[in-house]
Amino acid sequence: MAKVYEFLANGFEDIEALAPVDILRRGGVEVKTVSIMDTLDVESANGITIKADLMFDEIENFDDADTLLMPGGMPGAANLNLHEGVRKALTAHNEKGKRLAAICAAPMVLGSVGVLEGKKATCYPGFEKRLKGAEYTAELCTIDGNITTAKGPAAAFMFGFCLLAQLTSTEQAEEVKSAMLIPELIALHK
Repeated sequence: MAKVYEFLANGFEDIEALAPVDILRRGGVEVKTVSIMDTLDVESANGITIKADLMFDEIENFDDADTLLMPGGMPGAANLNLHEGVRKALTAHNEKGKRLAAICAAPMVLGSVGVLEGKKATCYPGFEKRLKGAEYTAELCTIDGNITTAKGPAAAFMFGFCLLAQLTSTEQAEEVKSAMLIPELIALHK
């Protein structure tokens, strides 16, 4: 079974954090939410407090993870960018060729640690200059090698399904999408 750690900091964007976790868990992926704060309770940008599964310091290393995931939101993404442990984990994971995923403002963290060099990436409008070394795509979701980035809240579901397809199969992602009635939603807006 694939495994994902999602880093949470105060100020995370609610839907960008929870939609991918929901989709991945529905698809059979083990997801652990990891607080980088001083407590398991982490407050979103919209004032909703959730309880993370683990504290960052409880994890010796992230070698058992297939993907390290970061939601956006401000100041959540900025808080992730300031956390030296997160920065080291991202760099080490990338050096092993393992997957990194970030949405909205969080791709700036990937740019900051240098893992976007020569890659295509997307982010929330206004953060493009923080994608150091990347070619900005403006797409809702961009996959380049081991790096997956997404644009913002509206892309949270698409981001989750992209990650699920990478970690399981396209068929599994389509099954979950169908069970969540996404095709019906899309049909309503055509």
